[in-house]
Amino acid sequence: MQTTYIETQQISFQDFKNQILEDYRLGRISREMSYLGRREVLTGKAKFGIFGDGKELPQLAMAKVFRNGDFRSGYYRDQTFALAVDALTVESFFAQLYADTSVEREPASAGRQMNGHFATRSLNEDGSWKDLTAQKNISSDISPTAGQMPRLLGLAQASKIYKSVKFDGSEKFSNEGNEIAFGTIGDASTAEGHFWETLNAACALQVPMIVSIWDDGYGISVPTKNQRAKADIAEMLSGFQRKEGENQGCEIIQVKAWDYPALLDAYARAEQFARVESVPVVVHVIEVTQPQGHSTSGSHERYKNEERLSWESQFDGLVKFREWVLNYSIEIEGKEEIIASVEELDAIDDEAKKIVKAGQKNAWENYQKTITDLIQSVLPLVENLKGQNTEIENYIAQFNKLVSKAKKDIFHLTRKALLATRGTSSTERTQLMQKYSEVFEVEKDNYSSHLYSQSQWKAENVKEIKPVYSDSSEDVDGRVVVRNNFDKIFEKYPETLVFGEDAGNIGDVNQGLEGMQEKYGEVRVADTGIREATILGQGIGMAMRGLRPIAEIQYLDYILYCLQGMSDDLATVQYRTKGGQKAPVIIRTRGHRLEGVWHSGSPMAGILNLSKGILVLVPRNLTKAAGFYNTMLQSDDPAVIVECLNGYRLKEKQPDNLGDFTVPVGKIEVTKEGKDVTLVTYGSTWRIVMDAADELEKLGISAEVIDVQSLIPFDLTNEIAESVKRTNRLVVIDEDVEGGTSAFILQQILEKQKAFRYLDSDPLTIAANDHRPAYASDGDYFSKPSSDDMVEKIYAMFNETNPQKYPAIF
Repeated sequence: MQTTYIETQQISFQDFKNQILEDYRLGRISREMSYLGRREVLTGKAKFGIFGDGKELPQLAMAKVFRNGDFRSGYYRDQTFALAVDALTVESFFAQLYADTSVEREPASAGRQMNGHFATRSLNEDGSWKDLTAQKNISSDISPTAGQMPRLLGLAQASKIYKSVKFDGSEKFSNEGNEIAFGTIGDASTAEGHFWETLNAACALQVPMIVSIWDDGYGISVPTKNQRAKADIAEMLSGFQRKEGENQGCEIIQVKAWDYPALLDAYARAEQFARVESVPVVVHVIEVTQPQGHSTSGSHERYKNEERLSWESQFDGLVKFREWVLNYSIEIEGKEEIIASVEELDAIDDEAKKIVKAGQKNAWENYQKTITDLIQSVLPLVENLKGQNTEIENYIAQFNKLVSKAKKDIFHLTRKALLATRGTSSTERTQLMQKYSEVFEVEKDNYSSHLYSQSQWKAENVKEIKPVYSDSSEDVDGRVVVRNNFDKIFEKYPETLVFGEDAGNIGDVNQGLEGMQEKYGEVRVADTGIREATILGQGIGMAMRGLRPIAEIQYLDYILYCLQGMSDDLATVQYRTKGGQKAPVIIRTRGHRLEGVWHSGSPMAGILNLSKGILVLVPRNLTKAAGFYNTMLQSDDPAVIVECLNGYRLKEKQPDNLGDFTVPVGKIEVTKEGKDVTLVTYGSTWRIVMDAADELEKLGISAEVIDVQSLIPFDLTNEIAESVKRTNRLVVIDEDVEGGTSAFILQQILEKQKAFRYLDSDPLTIAANDHRPAYASDGDYFSKPSSDDMVEKIYAMFNETNPQKYPAIF
């Protein structure tokens, strides 16, 4: 059991004094970073700045109760906290401001995120987990306001789960579940639904979570009174306050941002509630100042009156902290003791400026050296081409006139030189081409790597194990296959858990988890409230802490509630940390063709386009779905698996090797061979396509049917192009809207796989109507492609080619 701040505060006056002065020093360093950071932006050396000035004291207090193994999920103003827990240095702060792409110099994001977005590295270079209990952890920040909140819930709930769940290696993720998840949010962002959904769920689940609300009275320029029903968020949250004897609700603590002793007391009490009692806590930090306004994009003098600006100057946290230090005295053994004199604090102020300036100087020089080295390696090779085209000398002159040079300028010069010398052959041009290829690969890694896992555990590396059948293999409902496969999964992987609406007690609405809660308990198979955004957030946070969560979203239509978190958070985790963090959560959902506007939508194009970074798997039946679960639990990629909603009661032969067989990602399956046309589809539509193919056979058209199975990644071995090469015709059949997923599939086949070379007819897409599907079987028939639609449209292709052999139907 870890000790708390309250339990460790029996210290000598000298230690007390040293702690105070160290806090003052860190506060001053952080403030000088904000001041100098703004100047660096306004003088053109950086593109944008957003800083944490004004929030130094509460963050110093929060850092005192933040222990090894704890996690933070915050937003872009927590630089003082990051400094205090050794997750940030002055140099790395400025390296991020300049967008330095070095992981060593800017470990949070390798220059991929704007300044103020902090992260610690959870992974070793090979993608394996570090010992997270031996370090203080910051889950990678995102900019969307309140977007960090759902993930916070999962980070906190993981501690509660680790109190009862153990597996080989779990000691690297938790010390008996004694960790706290700390969240930070700006006051105005509490108007977002994600804040309320997260706090509501935390109060119901009773997880060890501390949420700090930095309340400076504004949301950029909009006053708090215009943000919510009550200006005072603590008052508004009063109904959440837990009652004695009840295992619901949270503790609410309000404290002033400039009152150092009160802040220490507030966070000490918050830690006690969260770490010892596993109670969520809201710390509402009021009277926060923002000395430099919201960001470098504007000035707060435009919307704050003189009275407010004067108050902020007087109640600046560091000003009040300095006053408190100078006014502090205590008599010990007859002698008056003070913390520091004016001269001592002035010396700390001067030292802080020097430390920050030195750190900024080093960061700038390191960043500039990267560019200088690139120039020195490329420019001489460009100059060698001057004699081959007169324009090149002009390009070089224009380049040399640039006051500030960036990588893009060097690449622009190189590409212009290669364009100008196209069609020529020389040693000099070959040397420039080779150098260009070399440096381009480096920058490709700097700016485009790690969208998906690059480790040995990436999904593409999971070997295919085919289902095994025998004479004793039974024909069962599809839901039985997936249910019995889950049974094997929970037995095989103790770190795996599933949660969602109706997932526990009744075994999900389609009985795919029937009996699993009774067998494996309420921790591993759990019901949730109706709150899709935080179901996803639970999954992200748990996965960041080494668990293998399956977050169930009851219907595909409802995944729209999750798209913000999928797109802005989950899909970008590996990318925005350049492989420093991962969250291999599996999103389980069900959808496609059934009945009604809200239960048979197919928003696949939205998922595909908004969630690059997440695998999108679309099995045609429940056996294939089970195989994908088995695959993904061996992988460290996140994925969404869409089960066929109309397949749970259809009979399938149950494999004998449940829990072991796998379906490879990025691998298509030819389910019917043919020689005249290639039909490409996925999911529930596959069954209808197979029916249509049988009808086409009767009309003299031999159709090859391909089940895509995996939209992301898509047909990694270009097998569809090989099919088109044989048939010379292509039809993509989809239940998404026109120009949706069918357009994506067509682009992959025609452009990436170059299958256009083999076509004798225009490619055809058959998609659903643009409206949502109407209710009942007739609604499905008239809203989405029917077998009749497919047969008629594919037949028309052949009628156009040979009207005598295939006379018109209409």
